[in-house]
Amino acid sequence: MKIKEHLDKNNFHHAYLIEGARDEIVSEILEFLKNLGIETTGNADVSHISLDSFKIDDARNLKSYAGEKGFSLGHSATGEASEKKIFIISTNSFLLEAQNSLLKMFEEPVENTHFFLIIPDASALLKTFISRFYFIPTKSDLTEKIKNAEQFINMSLQKRIDFIKELLMEEEIEKEIISTDSTRAKSLKFLNNLEFVLHKKLISRSILDISFIPSFYQIFKVREYLRQPGSSTKTLMESVALVVPVLQ
Repeated sequence: MKIKEHLDKNNFHHAYLIEGARDEIVSEILEFLKNLGIETTGNADVSHISLDSFKIDDARNLKSYAGEKGFSLGHSATGEASEKKIFIISTNSFLLEAQNSLLKMFEEPVENTHFFLIIPDASALLKTFISRFYFIPTKSDLTEKIKNAEQFINMSLQKRIDFIKELLMEEEIEKEIISTDSTRAKSLKFLNNLEFVLHKKLISRSILDISFIPSFYQIFKVREYLRQPGSSTKTLMESVALVVPVLQ
């Protein structure tokens, strides 16, 4: 995904919300900043915060850092003073308490302070939170997105449980857990795709099938619980596997 078309040096927004893969997006942001004459290495006014889950304490720290004055001198590529403070934040999930804590800060931007928030799935965020940003969504093939969900509804219960285990599995490399996308973010994205597939199946039927109702209700409940800290992702996702009817 290319985000360059959304980044305009003549119309530099105070806060961008970018949905997609962190590694690809950060490199484009750094290139954009360099084109603005902002040095991206060895610059105390350019902060890169990378977390699996952005919590309330992280929100408090961000507000504190954003409120401090920049170092300003000697941080531009041209050797001139740069007054801009830049925060690049990449996280797999953003807890509700942290979102609510930052609403006012993003609603009332501080001059020369700019934020880039990168998250794999923006559907997990509050609409009021998203509204504070210039939102750059992921451009992807819908068919590819819903492929796993279509397979899931045709699986037996045991195969669904196995599918969930694989979905939530983290890759272990050299005794370090490497997670490119948190289990909660993966689960929320899958639930959105599953809901889409079920709705498509429902409207394709000539009469209303009430057997779908518990599935939609359970997906709604699980989606809400997944956004709460301390909930068991595995247990919640397995409850969906139990409720959704097997559809051929």
